[in-house]
Amino acid sequence: MQTRSPEGPDPAGPGGAESHTELRRWLEAVRALSTAVSAGHSLREVLDLVADTARALLGFDFCGVLIPDGSGRNLVIKGWSGLSAEYVARVNSDRPVRLHGDGVHHAPSSQAYQSGLPVAVRDIAREPQFTPWGGVAREQGYRSMLSVPLVAGGDVVGTLNSYHSAVHDFTDREVERLTLLANHAAIALTSARMVEELQQLNVSLRRQRDLLTKSERIHQRLLAVALRAGGLDGIVQALAELVSRPVLVEDARGAVLARTGSPSELPGSDVRAALPLEEDPSAPRAPGTGIVRAEGGYIAATVRLAGEVVARVWLPRGAAFSSLDERALEHASIVISLELFRLRTGTEAEHRLRGELLADILNGAAVASRPVTERARRLGHELSHPHVAVVGQLDVATESRRSYAYQRALSLVSELAAGYTPRPLVAMHQGAVVALWPLDSVHTRASAGPAGDTERMEVVASSIRRAMASVPDAEGATVALSGADRRTFLQAYRTARGALNVALRTGRSDTVVTLDDLGVAGLLLQLGDARQLVAFADRTLAAVRQHDLLRGTHLLRTLRVFLDSELNRTKAAQRLSVHPNTVSQRLRRIEMVAGLDLSAPATLVEVSAALTLLDVAEGSHPAG
Repeated sequence: MQTRSPEGPDPAGPGGAESHTELRRWLEAVRALSTAVSAGHSLREVLDLVADTARALLGFDFCGVLIPDGSGRNLVIKGWSGLSAEYVARVNSDRPVRLHGDGVHHAPSSQAYQSGLPVAVRDIAREPQFTPWGGVAREQGYRSMLSVPLVAGGDVVGTLNSYHSAVHDFTDREVERLTLLANHAAIALTSARMVEELQQLNVSLRRQRDLLTKSERIHQRLLAVALRAGGLDGIVQALAELVSRPVLVEDARGAVLARTGSPSELPGSDVRAALPLEEDPSAPRAPGTGIVRAEGGYIAATVRLAGEVVARVWLPRGAAFSSLDERALEHASIVISLELFRLRTGTEAEHRLRGELLADILNGAAVASRPVTERARRLGHELSHPHVAVVGQLDVATESRRSYAYQRALSLVSELAAGYTPRPLVAMHQGAVVALWPLDSVHTRASAGPAGDTERMEVVASSIRRAMASVPDAEGATVALSGADRRTFLQAYRTARGALNVALRTGRSDTVVTLDDLGVAGLLLQLGDARQLVAFADRTLAAVRQHDLLRGTHLLRTLRVFLDSELNRTKAAQRLSVHPNTVSQRLRRIEMVAGLDLSAPATLVEVSAALTLLDVAEGSHPAG
């Protein structure tokens, strides 16, 4: 095996008519290569033409063009002339030419590719480096070969291999001619690659254009349904027709909002609940999208509104899910988001109107007046019936999420109230969810419940608490209930609000609180005259309250915690996060200021009663 350095191309050889004929043949061959490239022929067609040209011009028995494969580790035959398809397939699959050799066998083609110089083999049967290809070479019928590099722009892009069926000594002229042809072939190869890449790019651009056009039509169709007030049902029906499969839409709590098609083909509640609302970055998803995810035999798309997942769209995988189907699902999620925003906007307007009505009622508006009753009836409420007040408060860990949590709780309680007739009035008031619930209100689809008003309202209050506690950002919900006796709206509200505040002050939370649960405090809440309660409490604790107010101390709180801790100063200190000595000092200060003896049982009873009266008085008149 010899590496040859051609001195210079001489396709025509010595002068004369024969040389001119030879020159014309070469020029025609080069023109044919250029024409093939400019005509947009495929890379395979151009490389076959290169091999045919080398074989015809230089009289070789076989020719092949080798270029690197996709991995860049092997040379594979991509164009040939005279070689059999079986030979090409076997070499490419079983015996590809490794560019870096295997440490023992270094093929002539890889040597030519790496060195950039021609490599000639006089007799492959006597060439140890050719041993791996000896079998296929004998079957193909060649004994000698010449491999020249294809060089374009200073880079080797492949090799042009030519073979003789007999042992052959390659002359310098043969090497020069094949090198000259290889130079033109390298240009043709590079140009053909560029043309092929451009064609592929054009095809890709046309596909993207068609996809965008179809995608826009899909979006317009879905949006038209929403604009025609087709609602979620209309959007889901249109999507089902576009993707040819049933569709289900659920809200963030898993409740089905709309569905079309056979339920047996759609995921059950257990499957839907198994997929978290927020996407896991490592979860499988359809390519090219941030909202479409795969879950078992189903596909799910999230619907977001103001960054919050408000719904999901589900459909079975079934047949192949195309990129156009994916676009349809993405567009549907956007249109569904717009529809939910429309519904939410309408709901927020209703909440505002109901909140204004409730505020007017609790601020002393004449409930029986025509303007108030007409406003109430337009919103679906009948104020002439006796009502019970229910007041609920959330325990929200993150202050930044408090507003959202209350809005969500208000929506859930409003949805609950919508199922009752006459419809209860539910709104936000003074930082709490307030419901004025008609005593004779019954659920439109419920079976007979408790017969008594009190028992029935406790069931309602429990339902309200569960609805509020289900808000994702809530760590708990406390709900208080006024008595079932006939009171004014304002009296019922103050009683329920006072019960809630007393319960929270005394450590009762995440439960339903009734007046009976509060014992004496519950009884006092029904008196309705907070000034008398405060006056009675001040007989005992006025000096302590005044000391805290003027000096910014915490004597009253210390006294309350001390009593709640069963007179144990160590426990009280732990709850107040102070040293036990500090608790002792504060108790002595209370005794000095108020003239009390906290070691006397009668004094402790008197102080405990005074604190209860203050709780009731402050609870029944919350800050507005």
